[in-house]
Amino acid sequence: MAKCDEGYACDVCGRDVEAITESDLYLRYVLGEVPLDLLHLHPERHLRCNPAVAQYITDERFDPVVCPGPFDKRAMDAGFVRAEEARITRGWRRLAAVPTLRLTIPEYPLAVTPDE
Repeated sequence: MAKCDEGYACDVCGRDVEAITESDLYLRYVLGEVPLDLLHLHPERHLRCNPAVAQYITDERFDPVVCPGPFDKRAMDAGFVRAEEARITRGWRRLAAVPTLRLTIPEYPLAVTPDE
């Protein structure tokens, strides 16, 4: 069976990441952190299995995530936290819209704005 037919297992919990809207990998791709040509080489995980990133999603449609420990945003600089919340929430909103936008994979990433 081809890998694409097997689904993509979360490298944290081991369960399949069944929807792109649950994908930490595709969020990072949308944000421009993973290039298209390397997408297939990076591990997959659920957004909630990566609380260091998921904690910055501040959309009413996404249940808040807490990241206890040294990466907890509550212990970080407020300006940094605001910037990350804006950036990652913007990416998550794009990711949430992808299934309805009829885009090709190269069109998923956000355009970079001048303040990023």
